Amino acid sequence: MRAPLSPEPATSESPDVGALAELLRGRRTVVLTGAGCSTESGIPDYRGPGTRARARNPIQHMEFLNRPEVRARYWARSLIGWPRFSAARPNAAHQALAEMERDGAVVGLITQNVDRLHHAAGSSRVIELHGALADVRCLSCGEHVARRDLQERLLALNPGFLERQAELRPDGDAELPLEAVSTFRLADCEHCGGDLKPDVVFFGDNVPRPTVDAAFAMVEEADAMLVVGSSLAVFSGYRFVLRASERHMPIALINIGECRGAELADVLVEARAGDVLPRLASDLRA
Repeated sequence: MRAPLSPEPATSESPDVGALAELLRGRRTVVLTGAGCSTESGIPDYRGPGTRARARNPIQHMEFLNRPEVRARYWARSLIGWPRFSAARPNAAHQALAEMERDGAVVGLITQNVDRLHHAAGSSRVIELHGALADVRCLSCGEHVARRDLQERLLALNPGFLERQAELRPDGDAELPLEAVSTFRLADCEHCGGDLKPDVVFFGDNVPRPTVDAAFAMVEEADAMLVVGSSLAVFSGYRFVLRASERHMPIALINIGECRGAELADVLVEARAGDVLPRLASDLRA
């Protein structure tokens, strides 16, 4: 039976956590994570309660490819946002998921996040649906460079730019006025002179087929699915919940706010992942 939504953060005595443990105990679980898994690490999300009211349109794939001014806007804002984004550290939710993998309760993670915090927490089987901001590639020759190295080049080309004050946005973005972007100097590929792009899937682009296939294969390995911190508004993640439902797998959702496909879930918990997952890991180990 589906557990009722809890309006308050789950505690160690919460019946919702007990229902989660009962549903997942003895089952090999595949976990799908979204931005809500990283908000407690200080990384804003796109659709959470604190950001929905001031949401903005993210970078679109074709605009980035075809418009130099869009690339300049992206890299200018990224230069400001990268230090805080890259300084984020795993929170209790990331640590608990890594612990559940080590205990054999979790077969692996499929993440919509681009922050590599699951890796930092110790998770070993992680499929990054949308890539990672730590990687940059050349659109012309395919050369890969580390984002931290590109940051040094961007700073050298734009002295004093980092001193600007800006509000952090999702995925390492930051708010900047248009006039601040107009004079921004881009760095090109040191190998061929081509344009550089973060190795992530922008809105309007498709997740690479091998990545999708690997994620579906991970779902096939599992006996249950746990969704953590995702509204499932984007089909790139929602399709795996649909597959789990087609396979009649038990499905659990941990999220704050509206969640697409909630009717497919056996257990729903409306609470912070960092409050729920450590207790779940402990209960599954008992």
